[in-house]
Amino acid sequence: MDFAINHISAPSLPLQAFFAMVRRLGANRVEIRNDTPDVMNSVAPEEVRAAAGAAGVEILSINALYPFNVWSGDLPERAVKMADYARDCGAKALVMCPLNDGTPVARAELVAALRAMAPILRDRGLTGLVEPLGFPISSLRTKGAAIDAIRAAGSTDVYRIMHDTFHHHLAGEGELYPDWTGLVHISGVTDPEVAVEDMLDAHRGLVDDGDRLENIPQLRALLDGGYRGPISFEPFAEEVHALADPEAALRESMEFVASRTERSASAR
Repeated sequence: MDFAINHISAPSLPLQAFFAMVRRLGANRVEIRNDTPDVMNSVAPEEVRAAAGAAGVEILSINALYPFNVWSGDLPERAVKMADYARDCGAKALVMCPLNDGTPVARAELVAALRAMAPILRDRGLTGLVEPLGFPISSLRTKGAAIDAIRAAGSTDVYRIMHDTFHHHLAGEGELYPDWTGLVHISGVTDPEVAVEDMLDAHRGLVDDGDRLENIPQLRALLDGGYRGPISFEPFAEEVHALADPEAALRESMEFVASRTERSASAR
């Protein structure tokens, strides 16, 4: 499988050490961040590009422009800064997340934000990866609503959807849209006590046989539907971040996901 690793999988590792770990895991695609860890605001883009080239890794994206669907205040300025950094460091895309504080955002505002962001992305040769957040308080929960807005903005050339297995499960959305998917994020929730509507980023660990998010069925359906892009590990749980050997844990999860997905395919 075409695995990638998001830097939040091992946020304590400096950039070069993170890239080296990814290569030892047999992958060559990564995602960097502007939060945990904040590579964007701590490492010059030219240094990131040089380190990626030396390690032989491709930078898929920077996480994340937030809240992309409220195009006001300093967001336009931050969007340009982030897009410039992505171009200069060699990233292919920007992850774009919607407002997630319980405040509704009108469809017209979403469409206007997508329309305003499109030329910024086009001018720099970037893709915008729109990531609906499945939380009950999110202003954009479903991929269907995101695709509808992208079409309305006349920007189907520059946007794709992020399929996040956690957010897909929380949103309860049946449709997967593999043709629209530009990247897949995977993580697992194993806590048997937390209700789906109460799941938070803090619950998101690596995928194993205790997973409640149905990662394997989601991945199989995406692959059966024609998705052929990377599948990127994005665990937020502190217990993952605190691991003494994140490489071993990631390797175990990668092997689990690959074996179970292949087994599911052979049974079809």
